[in-house]
Amino acid sequence: MRIGELAERAGTSTRTLRYYESQGLVCPRRSANGYRVYDEAELRVVHEIRALLAVGFGLDDIRPFVACLRAGNSSGDVCPDSVAVLRRRLAEVDDYLDRLGAVRHQLHDQLARAIAHREETCLRTRSRAD
Repeated sequence: MRIGELAERAGTSTRTLRYYESQGLVCPRRSANGYRVYDEAELRVVHEIRALLAVGFGLDDIRPFVACLRAGNSSGDVCPDSVAVLRRRLAEVDDYLDRLGAVRHQLHDQLARAIAHREETCLRTRSRAD
């Protein structure tokens, strides 16, 4: 298939595919007239790239998954290098969630203090008015 058909089937643009190619992630063959020609394996690679980008992976993190697919595996996440990336990213997400939890706890405490202070101020104001 040519680049336009791959872009349509993968749900992306030809410009994006050229970018993936420049990054060494997509590898078209060239026809006699110089057109890029892609096979079904490249469609699988592009789907893998897009799925990983959608969950926050960078292109450097994606490389082992593409290499795993190119090695003939049915999935890009079964090779040791891919598993290492998954473990690292999971640790990063866990760390981020821990930090967010601490921020949430701090905001919750600050809000509770603010509400208590406001209620206390309202009670004092009412007591003076009586």
